Amino acid sequence: MTRRRLPLALSTLCLGVAVALGVHALGSGRASGVANAASLVGTWPVFTAAARGPLPVETLTVAFAPQVPAPIMRRTPARLVVSLETREVTKRLADGVEYTFWTFGGSTPGPMIRIREGDEVEFHLNNHPSSHMPHNIDLHAVTGPGGGAASSFTAPGHSSQFSFTALNAGLYVYHCATAPVGMHIANGMYGLILVEPKEGLPPVDREYYVLQSEFYTMGKHGEPGLQNFSMEKALEERPDYVVFNGSVGALVGDNALHAKVGETVRLFVGNGGPNLVSSFHVIGEIFDRIYTEGGSVANQRNGQTTLIPAGGSAIVEMKFDVPGTFILVDHSIFRAFNKGALGMIKVDGPDNVAIYSGKQGDFVYLPEGSTLQAVPSVIAAAPKAAATVKEPPKSELLARGKQVFSGNCVACHQLDGQGVAGAFPPLAKSDFLAANKERAIGVVMHGLSGAIQVNGKTFNNVMPSLQLKDPDIAAVLTYVRANFGNALDGVAVADVRKVRASGRFVPKAGGAGHE
Repeated sequence: MTRRRLPLALSTLCLGVAVALGVHALGSGRASGVANAASLVGTWPVFTAAARGPLPVETLTVAFAPQVPAPIMRRTPARLVVSLETREVTKRLADGVEYTFWTFGGSTPGPMIRIREGDEVEFHLNNHPSSHMPHNIDLHAVTGPGGGAASSFTAPGHSSQFSFTALNAGLYVYHCATAPVGMHIANGMYGLILVEPKEGLPPVDREYYVLQSEFYTMGKHGEPGLQNFSMEKALEERPDYVVFNGSVGALVGDNALHAKVGETVRLFVGNGGPNLVSSFHVIGEIFDRIYTEGGSVANQRNGQTTLIPAGGSAIVEMKFDVPGTFILVDHSIFRAFNKGALGMIKVDGPDNVAIYSGKQGDFVYLPEGSTLQAVPSVIAAAPKAAATVKEPPKSELLARGKQVFSGNCVACHQLDGQGVAGAFPPLAKSDFLAANKERAIGVVMHGLSGAIQVNGKTFNNVMPSLQLKDPDIAAVLTYVRANFGNALDGVAVADVRKVRASGRFVPKAGGAGHE
């Protein structure tokens, strides 16, 4: 296979070096010839690069997740000047949820840096004047006190400089190490730096950058609005969100990664922490090669799940033999389906039924004797609600309902509301929903077990109680009843409170289901 450069998305920032043309402007932290390139990712400078002295002139490429800088083609070291800016920005954490991220380069995670073993790097850290906090940087690729942190403490509106030589090849985390260190990391200050071995990495068809981390918010998971950092939850290691690439949904739907059948994909995977160990897994694939701990040697083959410690990394490679959507997860599985650590790789191409047939049949199974079922516990009815209820406008219910649905219902009922055949009933054009509004409220409120008929088909499964608040129950049902081909009236908060106070539609002892 011929080694080639990988295509980069527009989010990638390529800064050319042209010393002969006088582009380098180290004093200002900006290369005068690259203003248009910088505008691709924001209105402030992120990186500048130049080669100096007798070492060769080259182009330094950095990229924002999930994109990866192109492989390094040269086989000799270079002297690079790198300028990175820290900035505090408010951005989306989940649908309806915002967070003030502390960032490298205006993004969480920060941009991926790709250099070569033996390169000499002159590093400039610039703290934007709008920042409220001092910052520094600890690059795990650096041999020296604090990985550079001891030399890069930078107050708002100031710049710091230090230099290092990349002695060891590997994939390394970088992060802020200003006290309190945990708070700076928890607020989003981390990224990856790849030091390629002198001989380079084996060629692959595609490379992507994935970084897991967790967020600790004052409000519960999904609580809308601007959320602040919770030191109490961080100390107790109780994250509300565990995500890939800085936010819930950053690698799903339109943001999914892509590949084609027959291609080999390399993932550079990091774990910013600050607390949890990742059990990284791709559902439906096996890692052909794993560079554990981010080292420069592929020391494992045919792996299913690899552990990535907080502040650590791994490189995994896999060849896709069949088409489909392959799911990236932290296999501490509630983190994936309930807190956000979930991504997708969509693979296009022809089927290969010799490797994977797809579903070949659906048959009735009648084992001898009765089957065992796990059912929701009987939940006592709550006290009667207050007489007065403040009803939000329908537009607010629909917007909030979409958020609740995305955060709680998509895994089973799917984005299009079609459910999963034989397992989870459809919400789309659902006669079950249409038949009894109060029953639907009770199902969302208390859960459901046992056989039900939906659109002429039988489903026998367990839906747990989601412990949603009354306004969220009203919102998600209003959203579902107005979408997916349904044309049903909405659900008011007062309707939910009436059902709760009535004690009806509660699972019966022994798992007999609802009324």
